[in-house]
Amino acid sequence: MSAGADSIGLQLVAKMGELTWDRHGPMAIANAERNLAFKNMGKSLAALRKEKLGEGDTAIVIAAGPSLKRQDPAKTLLERGYKGAVVTTESALLYCLRQGLVPDLTVTLDPHATRIVRWFGDPHLSEAALKADDYFSRQDMDRAFADEMAANREILALLDKYGPQIRIALSTSASDAVVNRVLESGMQVFWWNPMFDDPDDAASVTSKLQAMNRFPCVNAGGNVGSAAWMIAGEALSKAKVALTGVDFSYYAETPYRNTQYYKEAVDLVGEANLDQVYIRLHNPHLDAWFYTDPAYMWYRESFLEMARDADFQTFNCTGGGILFGEPINFCPLDDFLRNYA
Repeated sequence: MSAGADSIGLQLVAKMGELTWDRHGPMAIANAERNLAFKNMGKSLAALRKEKLGEGDTAIVIAAGPSLKRQDPAKTLLERGYKGAVVTTESALLYCLRQGLVPDLTVTLDPHATRIVRWFGDPHLSEAALKADDYFSRQDMDRAFADEMAANREILALLDKYGPQIRIALSTSASDAVVNRVLESGMQVFWWNPMFDDPDDAASVTSKLQAMNRFPCVNAGGNVGSAAWMIAGEALSKAKVALTGVDFSYYAETPYRNTQYYKEAVDLVGEANLDQVYIRLHNPHLDAWFYTDPAYMWYRESFLEMARDADFQTFNCTGGGILFGEPINFCPLDDFLRNYA
């Protein structure tokens, strides 16, 4: 790791749980309360245990990290005729459907009022909205979003076509825009609650949330990629879960401006001091350096902790990024498919 122990970035990592709650917690709870009205327009996530998703005991998670376009896992899965379960984050859904890969399950988590619906196609997207928020156009993500209005029309059409074939693990924290679009597209809904704190504490936020809607709680690790992994292992009961597109970092040559929390970092320390916020890690499996921000670093540390407690094996087939260390098996996707699927 390349960062001083007193760097601003590492100081923020230590506070990220609290900061994440302050940023998203109240919004997520408000969404969950509103989504009670849609409770019967879907099933509980627990119902997935009774459904057969994919053959065998493996699952592949496809997330939308920067390695996705370099590694192209959907192409590999289609060429190899993979029959196990395919679980995608909502951010990787367009990538999959464009290649004709219809996932067995899609997962969504983030409560943001206007951004997350973009992954499903926003019927109300306008040029004015794009000018007001450069979140998608600025980042190092799917180049399909270069022409955002055209990409939005494409997603709308693809979801209208494939929606009824797709199951979605829909977090109760989802915005009304996401819920409306999911229901409109005919996706098969399976509700779940994100775990905010100790569910065994009767006074906890999580306990009260579950008492309100009776849906199962999932430790999502603060991000949709980790949520998809946890659901694949626990709700689908897969013994071996492989990750693709789960980088939690950026390639060394990526400009700071193209990172997710660039604007927040500039507001915090100024453009000239960004090296104090971003953290560099060497991936020994690839002999390559990557860099990350405090939020992604916290996701990484949380994931490693959850993986150590998991009852299933984790294989990182991302081909990049900083998610390595015990008990994760870091290997190419081809090796995982050859040896286990």
